[in-house]
Amino acid sequence: MTASQPAAPTVHLAQLNVATLRHPIDDPRIAPFVEMLDPVNAAADRAPGFVWRLVEDGTDDATGLRPAGENVIVNLTVWESQEALWDFTYRSGHLEVMRRRRDWFERHVAAHLVLWWIPAGHVPTVGEALDRLADLRANGPSPRAFTFASSYAATEAAAPQGL
Repeated sequence: MTASQPAAPTVHLAQLNVATLRHPIDDPRIAPFVEMLDPVNAAADRAPGFVWRLVEDGTDDATGLRPAGENVIVNLTVWESQEALWDFTYRSGHLEVMRRRRDWFERHVAAHLVLWWIPAGHVPTVGEALDRLADLRANGPSPRAFTFASSYAATEAAAPQGL
């Protein structure tokens, strides 16, 4: 008799966060952030539960993409679970970036992070991600668009208004 393998997840968690740069990305005041990009992205790529992250063609990150405005950078990732994303965000080298974010980024008045459940295997588009962020900003947290502080289970998102 062989041990059964755990079932593959049927949903994954997508995450978008946006940040408004205080200075252009090539400004020396932003250099410490830029220097952290490769090690933090490499750590994400190796993190348990990591599935995918947006990168600009021909680069290792997405800082050159500006779909949310000239001074706004985006980070779009997919994770196997909310716990995996939480662990990477708050229990890894990424935490140093979080601690220093005010050095590099403006304080956002509106929501700057959105989470939502997607079918496993789906790669979210930037447009889809920005729509979810707009939904969160307009309507507050729901199974369709939520945050760590106001999260919803994948089963709640499976309702017609969710996925």
